Amino acid sequence: MTSMRDHEPAPDRPGRRLTTKETAELLGVKPETVYAYVSRGLLSSRREPGGRASTFEAREVEALARRNRREAAGSPGSGGDLSVRTRITFIDKDRYYFRGVDATELAARHSYEEVAEWLWTGRMTRGVTFTAPEETVEVARHVVRALPEHTSPTDRLRVAAIAAAAEDPLRFDLSEEAVLGTARTLIPTLVAALPPVLYAPEDDGPLAHRLWGRLTGSPADEAALRVLDTALALLVDHDLAASTLAVRVAASARAHAYAAVSAGLGVLEGPLHGAASGLAHRMLLDVLDQGTAVPVIADELRAGRRIPGLGHRLYPGEDPRARALFGLLEQLPRAEPALLAARDIVATTARHTPLHANVDLALAVFTVSCGMPATAGETIFAVARTAGWIAHALEEYGERPLRMRPSGHYVGPRPPQPLPE
Repeated sequence: MTSMRDHEPAPDRPGRRLTTKETAELLGVKPETVYAYVSRGLLSSRREPGGRASTFEAREVEALARRNRREAAGSPGSGGDLSVRTRITFIDKDRYYFRGVDATELAARHSYEEVAEWLWTGRMTRGVTFTAPEETVEVARHVVRALPEHTSPTDRLRVAAIAAAAEDPLRFDLSEEAVLGTARTLIPTLVAALPPVLYAPEDDGPLAHRLWGRLTGSPADEAALRVLDTALALLVDHDLAASTLAVRVAASARAHAYAAVSAGLGVLEGPLHGAASGLAHRMLLDVLDQGTAVPVIADELRAGRRIPGLGHRLYPGEDPRARALFGLLEQLPRAEPALLAARDIVATTARHTPLHANVDLALAVFTVSCGMPATAGETIFAVARTAGWIAHALEEYGERPLRMRPSGHYVGPRPPQPLPE
């Protein structure tokens, strides 16, 4: 078969025209497709005086051929798959790694703060905790208190991040030292700005302990706190998820760290991303109420919805984050009913589709078991992922500015069009 490159024309001569056959060979398509391009406005044709066949401008045809080649190759800037070089997270079959170290083993042996520091610096700092200036915390709390009572946790976090940015006159310093300082104060500020459920939690000690009282009024125990801390560490990053890509785009435009985190929080709210655990939470409650997963799964499928908490496009088997959390939840007596309901969901769905549990279902088991609202999983996800977003922003600040700029593939009417009436 003849390739498009075999028919690239000689250097363009002004006004040079191609026949339909020449155009089709250059584009590597059938003559009928050439006329389809014309009808879609991608090519313009002209009928020569005294002739019946259409001709096409060589430069325009060559431009379309180049664009088709870029799209076929999926090269950066073509609108195809975007590939970004990163040293942060590597996903491989049924495992994932932070800077080359197994992420589930890191989360099992280190606190969220320690894993975050490893992600940022490649150094393990034992016993590290994050603190925020009282002035910054008070400003963030003040604006969050002004929000309506029904405001979602992610909206509260986004507003808190904006308030913290306004309080920081050095926010435009994008040096590594300054951005790391921002990260170490922003994360505890976000947690401290969330309203407590029943009592005012302390604002020092491990971050998981501070977050607990903002997720539930249920008393904490060491086993449950360990699950929360491990969940935070497991969720700290997951390569170029949608929210992380948004963060890198913002950082590519040299937005400061607070703004980059705000971009991530905006994307996180989608039901296919951070909010997915809330859907799994509600489904689990329905299964517990019905006593079986069968009618619940049937209702979800009848409504044309995918079953939340199942399957992940990056893992052919069980999500390693889910596997790690389920192992800890099995040691939590209060989690047994929700664990059994989750297993029922997986088994019922497996009759037709062999899908495995993902981290959203594991988070839902935890939030249901500990008396947390359906939004708690999204809150945990957002707080955890903030550290990963900072890591990606730092990495992007070291790259060429504005490189995250794919080209649009225009398919509208071919200009020039007449002015509208």
